Amino acid sequence: MDPAGGCPHADNARLLARGAVASVVLPGEVPGMAVLGHDALKEFLAHPDVAKGAAHFAALAEGLIPDGWPLRTFATVQGMTTADDEDHRRLRSLVSKAFTTRRVEQLRPRIEVLTAELLDRVDAMAAEGDGTVDLRAGFALPLPLGVICELLGVDERHQDRLHHLSNQIVSTDIGPAVAMAANRELVELLSTVAAARAEQPGDDLISALISARDEGGDRLSQQELIGTLVLMIIAGHETTLNLIANAVRALCTHRDQLGLVTSGRAGWPDVVEETLRWDSPVSYFPFRYPTRDLTLDGTVIPKGAPVLAGYSAAGRDTAAHGPDADRFDVTRPARTSAARHLSLGHGPHYCLGAPLARMEATIALEQLFRRFPELEVTVPDTELPRHASFVGNGVRTLQVRLRPDTDTVAG
Repeated sequence: MDPAGGCPHADNARLLARGAVASVVLPGEVPGMAVLGHDALKEFLAHPDVAKGAAHFAALAEGLIPDGWPLRTFATVQGMTTADDEDHRRLRSLVSKAFTTRRVEQLRPRIEVLTAELLDRVDAMAAEGDGTVDLRAGFALPLPLGVICELLGVDERHQDRLHHLSNQIVSTDIGPAVAMAANRELVELLSTVAAARAEQPGDDLISALISARDEGGDRLSQQELIGTLVLMIIAGHETTLNLIANAVRALCTHRDQLGLVTSGRAGWPDVVEETLRWDSPVSYFPFRYPTRDLTLDGTVIPKGAPVLAGYSAAGRDTAAHGPDADRFDVTRPARTSAARHLSLGHGPHYCLGAPLARMEATIALEQLFRRFPELEVTVPDTELPRHASFVGNGVRTLQVRLRPDTDTVAG
């Protein structure tokens, strides 16, 4: 796997042409596997002989994974994504009440207001400059980051630092010293935040988790509390950030599809689902481990091997989505069929925040293009700088022009 990341789709197509499961080499020459095909991935994600706990990671158990390994946090952080069976159900139940459909719907007015405020700010920034603005930095990032921080009870003053640290953690090309420092600082910062909420509880998720920890000694340990916060901060904004930015890129390079939505022949939820399939915000997510040698689509995945879930590859698997799987089509009927995308997971670890991510992206795109229907990306898509990670699938900047350049039009 290329630690520098980049657009994954050409490499995915080459791998898929060879099979649904591939051997890969992770950073540090660590051998692993990737499941790329839609059907194989769906089976793997729900397989009873596949675990998430780090105790099943053979190389880690044998002491072969150094502390500064860039993917170590994904394996060792204590929380829902690294727990199995009863531990997983216990941790998930503590958080799930905040993400029910009803509770998420109650957030809609606040998300709509925050979206409008950010668009006001973006509009002002463009007016003060040359008419262009970095939509990622000014809109796609602060919207989901602000929402998850409000939901958790994290002060706004911590948001920029939390994003910087989480961004380093999902990077796959940083050195051991930087990786260890980022993990250490993130844990320290979230421990400080949790201590403040313990002293002054509020109507937020951190306060609720602390209450669960204090009321029952075996319900949530301090390590699990901080691990859960680490996971929720990262997953709660990095993925939705990429989803929004990737959708804007897709619509601006497929104006016919944008026209279908603005004319009412397709809906904004359709855009969100097709973006999730066509350009998944997560490319390869670490890790799962077979608890025995597992044969999948004719390929043996060894017991204890670290396996990447290839969401971006599965989304364009022609075996599941047809020969035009690489075409962005907001009217694609597969979104309601058995071939529905897997970008939000499948099985017991299905993304808990899926309803929130869908709502945020739908509101963001609808308000954005209603206000700026002629918005355009000013840099060719192939030249946009990519995030240095094969885990996240997104760009580092998204320079756009909100309105047509009147000077150019006049000329």
